[in-house]
Amino acid sequence: MDTAGRAVLFAGATVCVALLGLFAIGVDFLYGPALAASLAVLVTMFAALTLLPAMLSKVGHNIDRWRLPGMRGEQRVEGKNWSRWSKAIQRRPWTAALSSALVLIVLAIPIFSIELGNADAGTDAKDTTTRKAYDLLAEGFGPGFNGPLLVVTDLSGSTGDDEATLEQLDTAIADTPGVADVQPPNVSPSGDTAVSTLFPTTGPQEVETRELVDRLRDETIAPLNAESGLTTYLGGETAINVDFDSYISSKLPLFVGIVVLLSALLLLIAFRSILVPLKAVLMNVLSIGASFGIVVAIFQFGWGNELIGLSETAPIASFLPVFVFAIVFGLSMDYEVFLISRVHEEWERRGDASSAVQHGLASTGRVITAAALIMICVFSSFALGGDLTIKLFGVSLAMAIFIDAFVIRSILVPAIMELMGERAWWLPDWLDRLLPKVKLESEEAPRMIDPDEESLAKEPAGV
Repeated sequence: MDTAGRAVLFAGATVCVALLGLFAIGVDFLYGPALAASLAVLVTMFAALTLLPAMLSKVGHNIDRWRLPGMRGEQRVEGKNWSRWSKAIQRRPWTAALSSALVLIVLAIPIFSIELGNADAGTDAKDTTTRKAYDLLAEGFGPGFNGPLLVVTDLSGSTGDDEATLEQLDTAIADTPGVADVQPPNVSPSGDTAVSTLFPTTGPQEVETRELVDRLRDETIAPLNAESGLTTYLGGETAINVDFDSYISSKLPLFVGIVVLLSALLLLIAFRSILVPLKAVLMNVLSIGASFGIVVAIFQFGWGNELIGLSETAPIASFLPVFVFAIVFGLSMDYEVFLISRVHEEWERRGDASSAVQHGLASTGRVITAAALIMICVFSSFALGGDLTIKLFGVSLAMAIFIDAFVIRSILVPAIMELMGERAWWLPDWLDRLLPKVKLESEEAPRMIDPDEESLAKEPAGV
């Protein structure tokens, strides 16, 4: 509890910070998942710090009564394979760092082609009634019939010839490239509102339809509003999606800034280092970018989408990037705290930066990868569902966890920590005096015995 308990507390706090950062977006339907996930983390963390040690104190040594055949009984021996792996990375840190970073950058390239939006029924399975209805409507009336747009004009303040103005508006809209047909306007019984329905030449989720919305608003409707003195609005499902995407994009810098700054501040307080929090933020952004690059390649480009039961390409749900960023950033910081807290403990005890990295990875590598495999299995099962949004969540989260655990934590982080050496733990004296004194490791941490160094077994614990 004196060692792992502190790491659990800080790791749980970083996950909650990342999830609660969704409140900065200002979208109501994200509040529920953010609060529920944060409460789940808090309850689990509370149980790990109270219920678990109470149960273990009663169970005692009986916890090890039934052991799996072939498993080693000594729990304080570092993983021999992980120790050798760490040494191999540290012998060629530049090669490991550059090659792994290059792989992540290549995987992240498709993210520059990301298209945000809501998928329509055209991405449903071909044997569903929604897909069959969608295809019949598109075949009989054109693709745009599945996503009509509404032109709504406020006539309450009109002082001129409304009929002529509406006719001029419909003519201008009909002449706009990308419009297949415009229905005659319907005026409300009170005479203060007129509604016209227009059908694009392309389907609801097509990029051309989203471009049509912007073109109608900026080039067609806006000049007519200025000329007639009336106010005309463009609505409909596609228009709503365009507005929502714009809103999310405008709030994204604030959301990312809050999450990154608060998480970096927690790491700064915990490890008393300038470079470690900066490195952690950069690594997390790399893993998230690479995972989203894979998502874009699968769902937008159609590369291997048949493997997850998709026959059509689709845009990426608008809210997915912010929600997945919150989850993955929190989980990545979780791994960061567990790994770096062990490295920092060895640094405090040994004073050798290279040895600290080796022993830190050797003692935590198996735990991190085992936890990652569990989450990868859980998230991958989402891809087997029939809903596109669930598939998006499953693939993005599974890929992000895989990249973070097996590329970032196992290769890139130890390579960079080796390159930074003692500079990784640099902190200005004035800042050290300002920060609160918080330690993630015990003053007398338990010794982890390296099987490759017999002499370490003779050292007293807590040296």
